[in-house]
Amino acid sequence: MSDDRGSAALEFITVGVILLVPLVYLIVALGSIQEHTLGAEAAARHLARVIASAPDAETAAAHGDRVVENIADQYGIERGSLEVSVTCAPRAAECPAPGALVTVTVATRVPLPLVPSVMGLDVAASIPVEGVAVQKVSRLWGAS
Repeated sequence: MSDDRGSAALEFITVGVILLVPLVYLIVALGSIQEHTLGAEAAARHLARVIASAPDAETAAAHGDRVVENIADQYGIERGSLEVSVTCAPRAAECPAPGALVTVTVATRVPLPLVPSVMGLDVAASIPVEGVAVQKVSRLWGAS
C-alpha cells in the first residue's frame, strides 16, 4: 500500500498551469491580431471615403494622412508598419479621377507577443493582415 495523500492537488495544479499558460498566450495573440485587422479595415474604409469626398487631390492627400495617423493611434498600430496602396479603375493618368472606383489597400504585420527580436524572429513570427475598401468617386470630383 503506497502513501498517495496530497498528490491529487499537486497534479491538478501542474496540469492546470500547463494547460492555462498556452491558452492565455493564444487569447492575447488572437486579440492582437484582431485589433490590427480591425485597424487595417477601418483605415482602408475611412481613407477611401476621404478620397472620394475630398474636393481635390491635395485635400485628399492631406486629409488621408491625418485619417491614417488617427486610425493607427486608435488601434495601437505603428504608423511606419502600415503600407497604403491606392488604385483607380478604370486606370487614369491621375488617381483619383472623376467617376473612378478608388480601391484602397492597407496592409500591416502583427508582431506576436513575447517573441524576441533576436535574429529576426519577430519579423518571421509576425502575421500579415490587410484591409481593402472600394469607393466610387463622383463624376464631378475636382470640378471647381
